[in-house]
Amino acid sequence: MSKDINNSSPNSKPSSGSLAGSSAAASIGKSQDKIFQQPLTHLVDFAFDEQVVNVFPDMIRRSVPGYEAVIAMLGVFAGRYVQPNSTVYDLGCSLGAATLALRRHISVTGCSIVGVDNSAAMIDRCQQNIQQADKHGAGIPVVLECCDIQQVSIKNASLVTLNFTLQFLDPEERLAMLSTIYRGMLPGAVLILSEKICFDDSEQQQLFTDLHHDFKRANGYSDLEISQKRQTIENVLIPDTLEQHTARLSAAGFSHIQCWFQCFNFISFCAFKQ
Repeated sequence: MSKDINNSSPNSKPSSGSLAGSSAAASIGKSQDKIFQQPLTHLVDFAFDEQVVNVFPDMIRRSVPGYEAVIAMLGVFAGRYVQPNSTVYDLGCSLGAATLALRRHISVTGCSIVGVDNSAAMIDRCQQNIQQADKHGAGIPVVLECCDIQQVSIKNASLVTLNFTLQFLDPEERLAMLSTIYRGMLPGAVLILSEKICFDDSEQQQLFTDLHHDFKRANGYSDLEISQKRQTIENVLIPDTLEQHTARLSAAGFSHIQCWFQCFNFISFCAFKQ
């Protein structure tokens, strides 16, 4: 289940003067996101199809403040918490930026990574990106599965990442997903959950929405692009509040739940299994 992440998405090369820089973790792809640049007479729900895959790195970097920092820090978590002879799961792996960041920092033996996405186009491109990375030296094994993350059997996991993915599940199904992850984790394992959030306070919600839109404008998106993307994704991406996330993680069994990153209305938690 791919990860878009807000009312506008990000991808590869930013335009000149863009706030979104380039990083090794996110430089997977070269095409600029122009999907919503022209007026569209018929807007349909956002989907992670071939058109989106072609521009996804540019789309995500220009739309999600702090995305590159989140990806880079996944490697830091991997270096500390991945246990020998365990499995790492990237649920909603899209093009593999998170998978590759995790892979580069796993130094213990006997590990493998399972990347899961329900978009065949994403999985195909992810496989190409992993093969490209292997030209510089093979890392730990990566197994890619094209299926719904809710169908995956989580076993022997020392680290699981849901990188802007849970928000695309039906809200009624999110606790069950987290509970499944928890049951498949080893003691001492960590879940990294990154999401777009909303706020109960209307003034706070408006402030962070405005700041987020300013961020996208600074990265070259027009008001038309912002508006059209928002209309296509508002029925697909349903955000929760910070409080809803922490309560759900606790209900699933996780302890020591911490918000380790926030930029505007984008947030990332680390949650541990004792």
